[in-house]
Amino acid sequence: MKKEEAGSLSRVTIAGLIVTLGIVYGDIGTSPLYVMRAIANSTDTLDVNFILGALSCIIWTLTLQTTLKYVVITLRANNKGEGGIYSLFALIRRKMPWAYIFAIIGGSTLLSEGIITPAITVTSAVEGLEILYKDIPVIPIALAIITAIFFFQQFGTKLIGSSFGPIMLVWFTTLAILGVNKVIEVPLVFKAFNPTYALRLIMESPSALLVLGAVFLCTTGVEALYSDLGHCGLKNIRISWIFVKSALILNYLGQGAYLLQNGFRGENPFFAIMPQWFVLPGIILATMAAIIASQALISGSFTLISVANSLNVWPNMKRKYPTTIKGQIYIPSVNWFLFVGVVFVILFFKQSAMMEAAYGLSVNITLLATTFLVTLYLNAKRVNPYLIGLFLFTFLLIEGTFLNANLQKFSHGGWVTMLLASGFFVIKYSWYNARKIRNRYISFTRLIDYAQVLTDLSKDRGVPKFATNLVYMTRANNPDEIESKVIYSIINKQPKRADVYWFLHVDILDDPDTFEYEVRQIVPGTIIRIDFRLGFKVEPRVNLYFHQVLDDMEAFNEIDLISRYESLRKYHIDADFVFIIIDRVPNYDYEFSPHDKLMMELYTIFRRLGISDVKYLGLDASNVIVEKVPLTVDRSYKRVIRRKMLE
Repeated sequence: MKKEEAGSLSRVTIAGLIVTLGIVYGDIGTSPLYVMRAIANSTDTLDVNFILGALSCIIWTLTLQTTLKYVVITLRANNKGEGGIYSLFALIRRKMPWAYIFAIIGGSTLLSEGIITPAITVTSAVEGLEILYKDIPVIPIALAIITAIFFFQQFGTKLIGSSFGPIMLVWFTTLAILGVNKVIEVPLVFKAFNPTYALRLIMESPSALLVLGAVFLCTTGVEALYSDLGHCGLKNIRISWIFVKSALILNYLGQGAYLLQNGFRGENPFFAIMPQWFVLPGIILATMAAIIASQALISGSFTLISVANSLNVWPNMKRKYPTTIKGQIYIPSVNWFLFVGVVFVILFFKQSAMMEAAYGLSVNITLLATTFLVTLYLNAKRVNPYLIGLFLFTFLLIEGTFLNANLQKFSHGGWVTMLLASGFFVIKYSWYNARKIRNRYISFTRLIDYAQVLTDLSKDRGVPKFATNLVYMTRANNPDEIESKVIYSIINKQPKRADVYWFLHVDILDDPDTFEYEVRQIVPGTIIRIDFRLGFKVEPRVNLYFHQVLDDMEAFNEIDLISRYESLRKYHIDADFVFIIIDRVPNYDYEFSPHDKLMMELYTIFRRLGISDVKYLGLDASNVIVEKVPLTVDRSYKRVIRRKMLE
């Protein structure tokens, strides 16, 4: 990110606050559509103490879980202005690489949330039409809206994205007004700010666990406050949250006031508190808010997958950039997988009330994973151990209690999101560990030791010229080293004479937006190494970046980019380039451990789901050669075969 862009994000402006409403709060902002209905459905005794206790639980969950944990504490753990569970992991992975397990657990449940959120929010909004038209076909309408949302992802949100903020401003203002309209009739609900009502409900109500499982839904979408930190800025999120939280609490209090006045007969309190004349406009507004919430989760899933790929916990995926908006990407395979998942959830559960059980569990696990990562981050920052202990104890107690409540709903739908999250987890876990296993068997050699050999080879006219410029991708982090397999490819496998040998290395940094390169002339004009230093949110479009490097070097007279062939040089024809990718494949003569063998098998399977390194790096396939080499070279055998002498 450029400094001026980062600076503009950190400034608080009216426009910035409105944009933040549209980007960050779609998910948590639509929770009033279903939370109070879920709470009312969780009990048979809807008396005053129960309603006040439930409202108190909502107020203090939003205060402790959202305000204290995320807005006050977690947002401080930003990676050069970027947030999210993978950015948090990037901050500590050098010191605590084993913490990847928390990152992939949280990332997996976040992806499953990207399937449930569009299903429950859109269906809840459309169900409001049943108030006016009892026989209206809710499912077909919901599916039509969902199909449109996913179809238009490929075009980006540049044209309509600017309207998200104003729409959400109207939405939250409406939530507040509807709530106040009812609260003034039953001011008794203000007693819910007293936490003793929440404690009494938890300690005394026989349906406490079911209630807590429903209450937890009020904090779904909280992770977006952290994930979208880089898009909106810390101050904009913190200030806008004051307005959002106030609007949410007022609406919940209004729904509680309605239940105190009228009881519960299966209707949705959210729509019930609307004046009759406003029901249809309210449903339309709720549907628009649900669409924005769905859009935010889907776009967030694209970003999540992109960052996961950069951190080597997800296969390479084809990406598109539908607009010029910074950071907006589109991943077709992920988009349509999420679409199928959302359609399945809607058809499987049929009603939004049935989806509530599937929703909370995955979010709960995401929050727990974030708690552990923030604890490790605070420890790495050498924060007072007592404060770290207090943080961990407080939020493990809160989230552990909610987890116990959400587990009660496992058989009623929670298993769906856990099944989805488990699938994502298997992909991430196996991909990350298989990459580590493969890297374990890479052997390196000093490049300088072969400098003279390569120089002599480039001048040996007895060897047919392979290319004017021969380019290898290298994984050697040390600029003085090169993989033994690369040297083997150039010298032993088939002597490859070239005028210039290029070695390109991509270094993915923990900083999100670094975008720079370094040039090392090992042998000036003959052996050159380029190190691309890219942040984990920067696309590794090596072909494009390499051409920029060549233009820079030519401008400084460091290289000659005209063809070395005399017949072409006199016409100033550009020199030719050939790229070689070394693809290391497992050699099953080697005895891997059962765990390693399983990881490698899964890696092979999941690799087919993604795209090749050639496409991922943005290389021109017409001038790329992929050489397959065994993962291991040196093998020791327990038995030595014995030669039988002929008689």
